[in-house]
Amino acid sequence: MQEWTIEQWENMKESEQLCAFYLYTPMCGTCMVASKMMEVVDQTLPDIPMGKANLNYVEQIAYDYKIESVPCLLIAEDGKIRDKIYAFQSVSYLFEKFHKKD
Repeated sequence: MQEWTIEQWENMKESEQLCAFYLYTPMCGTCMVASKMMEVVDQTLPDIPMGKANLNYVEQIAYDYKIESVPCLLIAEDGKIRDKIYAFQSVSYLFEKFHKKD
């Protein structure tokens, strides 16, 4: 999973395809577990663009999207945030989030 800038995320989100942005901090223990889960998801779903960023370096995202804590996964579709996930319960739970249709 590649590190994305705010601009890369915004461009991908505006492309209106299903995509995700994973936000973490390096000293967060829960983020370490979530990062491993996201690597599995990213490798298993190669057709879905996914990026990540250390929230310390993209602080404006926290304000723009009202991020309450890390880890946080933003899933966008059709140019809008479809899901904001804080509890990365399991890899299968994350797969469900990518495949749900409302």
